[in-house]
Amino acid sequence: MAWRDREVGIVKSCVLAAALIAGLVLPAHAQNKLTLSGSATFATDYMFRSVSNTKQYPAVQPEFDLTYGMFYATLWGSNTAYGKNIETDGYVGITPKWKDITFNFAFMYYGYPGASGTKGIDYYELRAGGSWTKGPWTLGLNNYWSPDNFQAFGQSDAIEGSVAYAFAGKLFNFFSPSVSGTVGFQSYQEVAADYTYWNLGLTLGFMKNWSADIRYYDDTYNTTQCFVQSGGNHNCDARAVGTIRATF
Repeated sequence: MAWRDREVGIVKSCVLAAALIAGLVLPAHAQNKLTLSGSATFATDYMFRSVSNTKQYPAVQPEFDLTYGMFYATLWGSNTAYGKNIETDGYVGITPKWKDITFNFAFMYYGYPGASGTKGIDYYELRAGGSWTKGPWTLGLNNYWSPDNFQAFGQSDAIEGSVAYAFAGKLFNFFSPSVSGTVGFQSYQEVAADYTYWNLGLTLGFMKNWSADIRYYDDTYNTTQCFVQSGGNHNCDARAVGTIRATF
């Protein structure tokens, strides 16, 4: 369809622009240091675009990040309901900045070892977007496009906007509170139905490297559409999810 062709062209143009920006600014980052960091997260459910990937069971999610100036690489994992109940994702990207805007262009690979089928269900997305931060406010807009999402779904495209507000001072002289929300629209070329998703939550940072989050998720799927997309009738039900995260 014509509008999808235009979307693909826009995404490819953004990725090309990101590569050109990287080439132009690389000399300025020659003195940057290579930094390794990571995090460990425990969540009462693994929600991906407001759909449970663990059939509503808890998840443990380690992450390792390698950064060099505006360049980054990430390895992320989680237990999941698919394949051999393990998901391993890898991202590589760049985050050039212009004034108060931080852009983000990335290649994102989602892996599900042991999934059935000749091709399995691994797939990748191209991310193009950015965020604007001024004072306590952050506004974000991102697009995620895949040419072959889970093979059976064909092309997929998700566009989402987000907003966050960080409160000044500390709550009870201990917590650093912030609120944030996301609204997105996910479309598929085949099989699965398009849907809108959203979330809204409160995050409390504490002890420098720790945070706790309580978040409400919902979407527009009915039970039949949810089963086609996720393999479960109730994986798309509205719910509150709690998360504890430690960074190192």
